[in-house]
Amino acid sequence: MKPLPTEDLEHILRCTEALWKRVRGQRIFVTGGTGFFGSWLLESLAFCNRRLDLNLSATVLSRDPEAFFRKMPHMAEEDSIRFLRGDLADFAFPGGHFDLVIHAATPTSGYEARAPGLPARVVTGMERMLAFARAARVRRFLFTSSGAVYGRQPARVSHLPESFAGKPDTPYGEAKLKCEQMCAESTEGHGMECAIARGFAFVGPHLPLDRHFAIGNFIGDVLAGRAIDIEGDGTPRRSYLYAADLAVWLWTILFRAPDLVPINVGSARDLSILELARVVAATLRPETAIRVAQQPCPGAAPARYVPSVERAREMLGLEEWTPLEESIRRTADWWRKQGLELTS
Repeated sequence: MKPLPTEDLEHILRCTEALWKRVRGQRIFVTGGTGFFGSWLLESLAFCNRRLDLNLSATVLSRDPEAFFRKMPHMAEEDSIRFLRGDLADFAFPGGHFDLVIHAATPTSGYEARAPGLPARVVTGMERMLAFARAARVRRFLFTSSGAVYGRQPARVSHLPESFAGKPDTPYGEAKLKCEQMCAESTEGHGMECAIARGFAFVGPHLPLDRHFAIGNFIGDVLAGRAIDIEGDGTPRRSYLYAADLAVWLWTILFRAPDLVPINVGSARDLSILELARVVAATLRPETAIRVAQQPCPGAAPARYVPSVERAREMLGLEEWTPLEESIRRTADWWRKQGLELTS
């Protein structure tokens, strides 16, 4: 994989520069560093570290560090980032004091999130991370939770606020909610604060184009010169935050969010899956055909998965800086640099 676009890294630095100066010289421990979130966090960390001369160091837990360096060979040159080989369930605690933890491990959705035994592994991993954080006298702990904790979004609720009293309807959502509760139970009396980021849907470099992410699949279809095929009726409504904005949000939540106050992370600008396909096609290749497998049921309310981001805006001053069309364009441009080209 090629490095992230410099303009995106500059954007992250510009929006977070004042925050980094508070953590100069500190040690960070990261899980999930090889995933979508982690790739953005590690590369932006390295960029800000160099530009601001912060003398930060990061230790990244990984079962297969070599796979990460094959994926992102340019990161092998970062002296400030070292890898600790191990599994989340039973890794050997590294010695010394750590100031910050980012726990971003576990899949976000789709097949992997439905795999047998995953909820138990999510909870076991959280237990291990909290035990490590207490042993390392960690000051701030960021847990990347999920909008799945809310369960099904009622038709009457256009944007899910953090105060919504829903109930998870998947084992994955239940596990994430349990982990949030464990933060409160495990940090009390230990001088550690826990920031909670509830992620929704995203777009940007490193998003797979052949998995369960609709926007990634649509971009992949256009880059390959295929028609966009929608398996359902195209009515579910989603929203997408660009990954550079996501990185700004996560760093800000880690450094500034109040203890144990969940913050939705995503975009409030929703559109239907069919509208999304049309935007992707219009942005990248207007002649792309769009095929919808099913007809909408007359009078049925569309399924929604859209966050309210008022808390992030009012409490932390966060914004959605990158328009959807530009997000799609930058994602496609980055994937082209990996060897994917538009078919004529």
